[in-house]
Amino acid sequence: MRSPDVRERYPHLVGGSWTEPVAGEYVETVDPATNEPIATVASGTAADVDAAVSAARAAFPEWRDTDPVTRGQRVHRVAELIRARRDELAAIETVDQGKPLSQARSDFEGAARYFEYYAGAADKLEGESIPVGTGQVDFTVREPYGVSAQILPWNFPGNLFARGVAPALVAGNAVVVKPAPTTPLSAFHLAELCHEAGIPEGAVNVVAGGGEPGGALTEHAGVDTVTFTGSVPTGQAVMRAAAEHVTPVTLELGGKNPAIVYPDADVEEAVGWVATAIFTNAGQVCSAADRALVHEDVYDAFVEQITAIAEAYELGPGREDPDMGPLNSEAHRERVAEYVERGREEGATLAVGGDVLDRAGNFVEPTVFVDVDNGMTVAQEEIFGPVLVVVPFSDDDDPVEIANDVEYGLTAGVFTNDVRRAHRDARRLEAGNVYVNKWFGDTNQTPFGGYKKSGIGREKGFEALDSYLQTKNVAINLERGLGDDLPGA
Repeated sequence: MRSPDVRERYPHLVGGSWTEPVAGEYVETVDPATNEPIATVASGTAADVDAAVSAARAAFPEWRDTDPVTRGQRVHRVAELIRARRDELAAIETVDQGKPLSQARSDFEGAARYFEYYAGAADKLEGESIPVGTGQVDFTVREPYGVSAQILPWNFPGNLFARGVAPALVAGNAVVVKPAPTTPLSAFHLAELCHEAGIPEGAVNVVAGGGEPGGALTEHAGVDTVTFTGSVPTGQAVMRAAAEHVTPVTLELGGKNPAIVYPDADVEEAVGWVATAIFTNAGQVCSAADRALVHEDVYDAFVEQITAIAEAYELGPGREDPDMGPLNSEAHRERVAEYVERGREEGATLAVGGDVLDRAGNFVEPTVFVDVDNGMTVAQEEIFGPVLVVVPFSDDDDPVEIANDVEYGLTAGVFTNDVRRAHRDARRLEAGNVYVNKWFGDTNQTPFGGYKKSGIGREKGFEALDSYLQTKNVAINLERGLGDDLPGA
């Protein structure tokens, strides 16, 4: 069932104009709750990317030179427009991505907040004066890169459009957005709101499609910086392609995130946080708590309580606002089902769930594996679905060592009432974000990113602006004649 706000057909959006794909090809995007088509969307090629990058390069000087106060006001206007149209945007996202409607509404409130937050930074992107002596004035300025490629994932398409596009625009860059092929719709609608807010039309472009336009963007000589969120293999491909032109990249590549539950923790609270952290958006969250490391003294209580929560979850189409919606695609449903079967084969005990529902759509039950060894595949690899693995530990074990024993390092959590232990663990955990006695503790204002294979650079907060600004040093000689300055001094 199509949302009333979804159009039947979406060409590319280039330079403010709806632009037919060069190859003339369209593909269907489907509702993951039914796998029925909801719209046709342009299928991009390298030629479409060329057109979008050219539009962005043409628009860049005007936007770069826009007074910072005006730039901030226009970006802030985007936030106002998103809030005014939050419900229609959420309805589009729900039918395209599958998540419950209330979660989609939250996503767009967050999207508005990104534009609002970064708008306030537009006239505060200051350089520094560097004291080098009386014979020279030395200072730095912060300048935009130029054209920013934004390659979006399919789990939070609208929210992550805002997370990358807002700081890129505030810094003075133009952007070319490539949404995921299974969730392209919200990017088009958000780009239109950017134009409506007064941002130059060529400064925000959307090219849809799969691997070809994504690859063409990352290796394009006219792209000055790349932001990508997705899997490790694709992130590695992005790095290889960007290396051709030494294009800087910001990568957020997922995780296998541990939640350590100590015997002195409030178990009920820990269970509640972990359940939210693994079953929200059907587990399709890079920062999900997908490994619970639970002390043997509270292990049985933890398992009993989280199993009861999983059993009580209501599944259904996102537009009905159930507890949990479908996975985003048939292919991903099969991938998650394969991991569940792998867990069984490796000897993990299935406490609850594990089945693909016998109904239309891509529904997989909330699943909890217990008696898991941290060396098992299901404890080492990112499943990206509603699958929690529970790993026991005893007083003889070091849970932080177990937590760090994966290739990822995006988020981690500690549940304890011992403040000293919390601080010690936070220092030792190899993760870009550590939560204590909660989960999803990051906000729009706090930096977010990973250690190890979880990525490069930081999104959110003021640190995100480092991905979109480069530093220029200016040295002005105040003295006449030649000095004795030499390189390396």
